[in-house]
Amino acid sequence: MTFLGPAGGEATGVVDLLAERKNFGTPRPGLKRGDELQMLLIQVKGRTAGDPTKGDMDRLRKVARLHGASEILLANWKKGTAARFFRLRPKPAAGAPGWTPVKEIDTIFR
Repeated sequence: MTFLGPAGGEATGVVDLLAERKNFGTPRPGLKRGDELQMLLIQVKGRTAGDPTKGDMDRLRKVARLHGASEILLANWKKGTAARFFRLRPKPAAGAPGWTPVKEIDTIFR
């Protein structure tokens, strides 16, 4: 799902895309396998856009908690190349990077 502004261009806000998928893991009591959904929040940076700021990362974490998202991703792309994905760490240690590369795209959905 993408979010467009009133004029059809990019909307404001820290989340650019939303992806949902059925969760086929062990269900919670009273539910069956496949009843739950996994929600991913995705921020997209392309061309010469800078990396998300610490403030952006803090906001993404807050939005994820608010809506129960299971992952926060950064999709980084340059024209003519495949997008690269990065996973936002929940609480990185002091001095550690906030984003870690996703080596296998299949690991995003569990």
